[in-house]
Amino acid sequence: MRRFSCFLIALLLLSGCKNLRRQSERVVVAECYGVKLYADELRDVIPPEMDRMDSLTRVNAYVDSWIHQQILLHQAEINLSAEDLDFSKQLQDYRNSLVIYAYETQMTEQYLDTLVNDKEIEAYYEEHKENFQLRSTMVRVAYVILNENCKSFKEFKKLMSDRDTLNLAQLDKLAEHEAVAGFFDVDTWVRLEDLLATIPLEIYNSESFLKRNRFVSFEKDNLTYMVRFEDYLLEKSVSPIEIEREGIKNVLLLKRKKELLSRMNSELYEKAKKEKVFEIY
Repeated sequence: MRRFSCFLIALLLLSGCKNLRRQSERVVVAECYGVKLYADELRDVIPPEMDRMDSLTRVNAYVDSWIHQQILLHQAEINLSAEDLDFSKQLQDYRNSLVIYAYETQMTEQYLDTLVNDKEIEAYYEEHKENFQLRSTMVRVAYVILNENCKSFKEFKKLMSDRDTLNLAQLDKLAEHEAVAGFFDVDTWVRLEDLLATIPLEIYNSESFLKRNRFVSFEKDNLTYMVRFEDYLLEKSVSPIEIEREGIKNVLLLKRKKELLSRMNSELYEKAKKEKVFEIY
C-alpha cells in the first residue's frame, strides 16, 4: 500500500502541481518514530524529464533510504549522551569555514590577476629546474600505421625516413585517405610507454634504442608501422618546460592567491584595530 502511495506521489509531482506547498495540510509520504516525510520534499528527487516508472523507482528508493536513516538516527539519539549529541560548536565552526571560504572565493574572483606571462613561467622553471624530473622516458614522435594493401607505401616510407626534413602537412594529408592511423604532432612530448601501447615495438633498453634509431619500420599482424623519432628525454632527466608549463602556471596562481588573501586579511585586521572593534582581555 505504501509503494502504491509513493506511485501516486510520483505522478502528482510529475504533473507539476503547484499547490502542494500552498496547502495548509501537507501530503505525508512516510512516517518513522513520529518524524514525517512530506511530498513537497520529494520535488528535487525527480528530474523533470524522468518518465513515470523511473520516477516511481526513484521515489521508492528515496523513501526507503529516508526510513533507514531515521531508524539509525533514533537509535543513535537513544544511546548517545546529551554531550555526545551536542554538535553546536562543530556546526558553528563548519558554518564559519563555509562563510569565510565563500567570501575569499568572491574576493579572489574579483581581484586576482590570472594572467601569467611566459617570462614568469620561464623564470620559475629556471629557478626550480632541479625539481622538474621526468618519471618516464619522453619522446617527440610521428608515426603511421598502414594496412598491407596500402597504395602509397613507398611514398610514406620516403616521407617518414627523410633525414633532413619531415613534411608533416603532406604526411597528414596522405594519411587521411591511406593510413589506418597516424600521429604527426612532433611538438608534443609523449611518454614512451604510451607510444608502445599503440606501436608494438620491442624495446629492452630505451637509451640504447633511441640513440641508434631515428626511423623504424616493421610489420606485425598484417599491418606496417613506421615511426620517426624527432627527440627524446630519458627517465630522471630534466623535464622540458613544455610539459611543466601548465603546472608552473597553477603554482604561480596559487602563490598569488595566498599573497592576495594574506594582504586582504592584514588590511582588514589593521582596519578593525584602528576602529577599535575588538579587545583582548
